[in-house]
Amino acid sequence: MSQNRPETVLDKKSFKGAKIAIVQAQWNGFITSQLTKGAVETLHKYDIPDSDIFIYEVPGAVELTFAGNQLIEHGAADAIIVFGCVVRGDTPHFDYVCQSVTQGITELNTLSDIPVIFGVLTVENEQQALDRVGGCAGHKGIEAAETALQMVAYTRNLG
Repeated sequence: MSQNRPETVLDKKSFKGAKIAIVQAQWNGFITSQLTKGAVETLHKYDIPDSDIFIYEVPGAVELTFAGNQLIEHGAADAIIVFGCVVRGDTPHFDYVCQSVTQGITELNTLSDIPVIFGVLTVENEQQALDRVGGCAGHKGIEAAETALQMVAYTRNLG
C-alpha cells in the first residue's frame, strides 16, 4: 500500500554547505545499504557534494544511538541520519531492540541541537523491508534525506 506523501519542495539556499552524516547498521546490510544509497542520491539531487556527506557503519541498530551521540559531541554534522533494519523473529529480541533504538534517538533529539533522523525500519518480514527501499511503500532512504535537509533549513531559520 502506497502512502499519500506530499512532494517535498526544498529551497537549496536554506541548506547550502550543510554537512550530513549517515550512520548505517551492518545488520541486514542488504537493506540498510539501499537506504543509504537512496539518501546519498537524494542529497546529490539537492547539490550536497560527497565532501559534505559522511557515512559511518556500526554493527547493529542498538549501536546507532551511540554513534549518533558521538557525532553530536564532535559537531561533525548539521544533521544525522541513522539507518537500521530490524525484522521480527520468534523471540522478544525485536521488541527490545526497537524500544532501545527508538528511545535512544528520541533522547538525542530532545537533548541536542543537531537533528537525528530516524531511518530505522521495524518490519515483520524481509518483504516489508524491500517494499520500503523502492517498492510499493516508497523509499525511506530518500524520505530520510529530504527530512534531514528540511531540518537543517528549519534550524538555520531559527537563528
